[in-house]
Amino acid sequence: MNALAVTATTAGVIMAAGWLVSLRLRDASIVDPLWGITYVAAAWAVWLWDASVTVTARTWLVLAMVSVWGLRLGVHLLARKWGEPEDYRYAAMRARRSRRTFTWWSLVMVFGLQGALIVVVSLPVQAVVGASGDTPGLGPLDWLGCAVWAVGLAFETIGDEQLRRFKSDPANRSAVLDRGLWRYTRHPNYFGDFCVWWGFYLVAAAGGGAWTIAGPVVMSVLLVRVSGVRMLESTIADRRPGYAGYVRRTSAFLPLPPRRRGGPPDGGAS
Repeated sequence: MNALAVTATTAGVIMAAGWLVSLRLRDASIVDPLWGITYVAAAWAVWLWDASVTVTARTWLVLAMVSVWGLRLGVHLLARKWGEPEDYRYAAMRARRSRRTFTWWSLVMVFGLQGALIVVVSLPVQAVVGASGDTPGLGPLDWLGCAVWAVGLAFETIGDEQLRRFKSDPANRSAVLDRGLWRYTRHPNYFGDFCVWWGFYLVAAAGGGAWTIAGPVVMSVLLVRVSGVRMLESTIADRRPGYAGYVRRTSAFLPLPPRRRGGPPDGGAS
């Protein structure tokens, strides 16, 4: 409970500060770079302020894992966001509401909701970093979790870089990225995030935190059914003419060999 309270407080402070900045900038999409960074801040806050924490090799392992993952994601999203206008998703939300209504709606449904999700999704990290008393030493399940996490981090990092390079070429403005990892899954970065959080869960379970399964389950639902695959693909076909063919031959989430039906690649990438 101490870890939960510290995590909730940390996420609440960061998201409230982000909301205030967003009002000044009129840009709610600054919440995106805060997502990964808040996980890192919350994990270290638990370690620093919870006097009952028992520091073990698993504690250091998870602190390192969440720091590498969260800082990479935060820096990547900040670099992508820098100098850009408000993301079209948030701009569309803003356009449907009056200025006053959107001010308070964004506090609750953008910054507040993301803060609450961080508290739930990070349960495996909280269970390890906030553990008090004796826990088992590192074992095979921990290393399996590390391996799953590493696969996820590789998919996120490589997929994001391939997409960044693709989008940096003006000739690809309306094209679809179907090379590299994007040849095998339409969302390698989302699949990577999925693996990262199930990796955290396996490490937590190895230390007695099997009860934290709600964390990776919620993240999985978000990635596939809510704010990940479903939301992105609801509009992308309108912006990229070759996307329908790409959908027919490429797995939506799990990396799989491309299907033959759907014709030859449409050239370019997404």
